[in-house]
Amino acid sequence: MTQINNILRLDSSARKTESVTRSLADEMIDRLAELGPIKLESRDLVSGLPFVDEAWVAANFTPAEVRSQAQQAKLGLSDELLAELNRADTLVISAPIYNFSIPATLKTWIDMICRVGRTFRYTETGPVGLLEGKRAIILVASGGIIVGSSYDLATPYLKQVLGFIGITDVTIIAADATTDKAVEKRAEASVQIQNFKGWI
Repeated sequence: MTQINNILRLDSSARKTESVTRSLADEMIDRLAELGPIKLESRDLVSGLPFVDEAWVAANFTPAEVRSQAQQAKLGLSDELLAELNRADTLVISAPIYNFSIPATLKTWIDMICRVGRTFRYTETGPVGLLEGKRAIILVASGGIIVGSSYDLATPYLKQVLGFIGITDVTIIAADATTDKAVEKRAEASVQIQNFKGWI
C-alpha cells in the first residue's frame, strides 16, 4: 500500500486573488497528488495570528506540569499549530518576498512554533531540531529581488529556521524578479513544479 503524504500548506501572501505564490502552491499540491496519495491540511496565515507577547513568553517558559489554566490557554493556538506541524510529512509554504524578507504573518507562525522541548532542544554542543524526517517546499515570488542574491533575506532565513527545528530537506521554487519578465518567470516556476519528481 502506498504511503499517504501528509501535507501542511501555509500561505502568507496578503493577496487573496492574483497571488503568484498562492497559485504556485496550488500547482505544487496538484503535482504532489499526481505523485501519490496525499492528505492536505491548510492554514492561511493572513487570517491572522497574534504576536508573541510577555504573557506568552512567560507561559512558554513555565514547565508544562505547573502552568496555570490561563497560561495553558495562552499557548493553546501555538499547541494547535504544533499539532498541525507534527502531523505533516511535507510543508508547502508559499511566501512572497516583502521588503527583502518574509511576510510578518509567516514570521509570526515561526515564532509560535519554535518552542524548546517541542521543536528543538538545547545540548552541550548547541540546539538540535526535533522534527527530523520532514520535508519542505517553499514557493517564492518577488518583484525585483533575485532569489539567492545578497538582497534575498527571505529564502536563507527560511532554510535556517527550518533547519533549526530539524527540517533540512528544503526545495525552493521561485518566480523571482518578475517586474520585467513576469510571464516568463512565472512559466519557468511552473516548469520546475511539473518536473518535480518527489523523494526517493
